[in-house]
Amino acid sequence: MKKFMDRNFLLSGFAAEKLYHDFAEKQPVLDYHCHLSPAEIAADKTFRNITELWLGGDHYKWRIMRSNGADEKYITGDAPDKDKFKVFAAALPRAVGNPMYHWCHLELRRYFGYDGILNEKTWEEVWNLCNEKLKSPSMSAKNLIRMSNVTLVCTTDDPIDDLHYHEEIAEDKDFNIRVLPAWRPDLAMSPEKEGFICYIDKLGEVSGVKIHTFDDWKKALVKRLDYFTEHGCVLTDHGLDYAEFETADEEEMEDIFRRSIRREELSTHDLQVFRTMAMIFLGREYAARGLVMQLHYGAKRENNTRIFEAAGANSGIDCINEKGFSSQTADFLNALQMTGELPKTIIYSLNPTDNVLIGTMIGCFQGDGIRGKIQQGAAWWFNDHKTGIQDQINSLANLGILGNFIGMLTDSRSFISYPRHEYFRRILCNYIGGLVENGEYPDDYEVLGKLVQDISYHNAVKYFGFPLE
Repeated sequence: MKKFMDRNFLLSGFAAEKLYHDFAEKQPVLDYHCHLSPAEIAADKTFRNITELWLGGDHYKWRIMRSNGADEKYITGDAPDKDKFKVFAAALPRAVGNPMYHWCHLELRRYFGYDGILNEKTWEEVWNLCNEKLKSPSMSAKNLIRMSNVTLVCTTDDPIDDLHYHEEIAEDKDFNIRVLPAWRPDLAMSPEKEGFICYIDKLGEVSGVKIHTFDDWKKALVKRLDYFTEHGCVLTDHGLDYAEFETADEEEMEDIFRRSIRREELSTHDLQVFRTMAMIFLGREYAARGLVMQLHYGAKRENNTRIFEAAGANSGIDCINEKGFSSQTADFLNALQMTGELPKTIIYSLNPTDNVLIGTMIGCFQGDGIRGKIQQGAAWWFNDHKTGIQDQINSLANLGILGNFIGMLTDSRSFISYPRHEYFRRILCNYIGGLVENGEYPDDYEVLGKLVQDISYHNAVKYFGFPLE
């Protein structure tokens, strides 16, 4: 029996161990998609205790606590931080097989030097140890990023953001890790949502464009997109509840837009047209600027009204939307491809059953002299556990070129979530090592070593065009 989380955790056999320890383990981290706060990075935030650092804003942990019967006051409520940590520690041992069990213990080891097990008996020992360490300036936001061997971070930012925190970070000559904005215009494309009209007013204000028509909307977003690229933005991102493709002529689109800003109710068809035409326009603008387009499909959000009203968005009450990703995405990609305006694109789906559909679709639009121009994104959100990562890697390998994959991301609001990259790399090396052990791939470690290093880091650097090598 192997010891818990030993040196060869998740690695089975000589080939997997060699690939991880000799090639993948020491690779830097490129955090190309996360939800870290630029304000907290700029301020080099320090943390008053482990609850603030670990449980604050982490909906993965909140779901575990709720599933264990914890009262909401210990999750998003006003219970003392020490009590919140105790309640989480009591829940964690019951989460056998959940990636949080692995992630939490990796984080305790990598950042706090704690090799024990967090549970009801040890929680106070861990609480005191972590809080004592957090008193050190070495545990500030910027230093945690440094400690994690990160070379570059892309945050998630709204077109109306002024990006002044990114400017402050760039001006810090003692912090040599680049932090770049990533463009996320979801609300600008959601006329059915509360706050859309106020948002359009704010977009007009920050862009200097009075928005009365769809053409005005396009002009305003182009101005903001140029502002983002001036600040180093190379990635865009869209959270799309489900795939849709319904085109219209300019006259119909203008009519839909005018009705939306008059607060008239729009039909399902109207909303599909709005988002389709908006995505086609933006996709072309991304291609013109050499930006990468990320498409995240398939979340049904804020399902528990009582918790949403008490705690707000991103509180761990989302689930998979069964409509999610569909073959209509191929129609969207083709609309851009027909005019030679399809940007590099990464497709994620919250539904793991979409792996094969995505794998076959991306193969239709590869080429243009770019390795892996269209990517299947890493196992996302409800899929970034061991089985989900294995399934995504296996499907991509079966249907495409795994060696061109741009690898893992954190997709996190936590400054100590970087062991997720270690977790991914161990699973990746175990998958490839298994092929070698089974005689399905030669034991050529020069080739395989470069391959796992590329997937771990270098492919992403080249794909996004970051000047890091």
